[in-house]
Amino acid sequence: MVKKICGAVGAAGMGFSQAREMDGAEGNRPQKPAINLKFSDVLIQFSTMAFDPSLSVLVVDDYATMVRIIRNLLRQLGFVDIDDASDGASGLTMMRHKRYGLVISDWNMEPMTGFEFLREVRSDPALSETPFIMVTAESKTENVIAARKAGVNNYIVKPFNAQTLKAKIEAVFATANEPTAA
Repeated sequence: MVKKICGAVGAAGMGFSQAREMDGAEGNRPQKPAINLKFSDVLIQFSTMAFDPSLSVLVVDDYATMVRIIRNLLRQLGFVDIDDASDGASGLTMMRHKRYGLVISDWNMEPMTGFEFLREVRSDPALSETPFIMVTAESKTENVIAARKAGVNNYIVKPFNAQTLKAKIEAVFATANEPTAA
């Protein structure tokens, strides 16, 4: 079986060509168009998200493999401006030198834990409004409650995938964008 590619990029957008299957031995079979996705369709998908993927994101985790995983998941969601720190103290220093639209931090780190990092961020008037998502391998109710009381915007239990991360980020920004009662 041979696949014949028909069509080209059109003036209306960056469309993918349609693929049609033909069997040389049996003549022309019914044509099966492939997915025809336009660049504008992708833009529409991003425009319906509750967050802006152009935001600067700071990932704070002392485990390099987890930093790499979170970076890759964020890239899958369209984020490109992603920095990382290996502990809370380094993250705090970075936040004081650059404004971040979102922080994603591990709970279990040394020497400054993610919980201590969160409390420091919330106590600094210049940083206190930064959206903050805590990531942890533990789903202890007391940890979730403590993080909520300290001002975390959302909480993710490992392992997680891009869909989970996207849902948590959207929830953070949907809550941030809700109108407040007068």
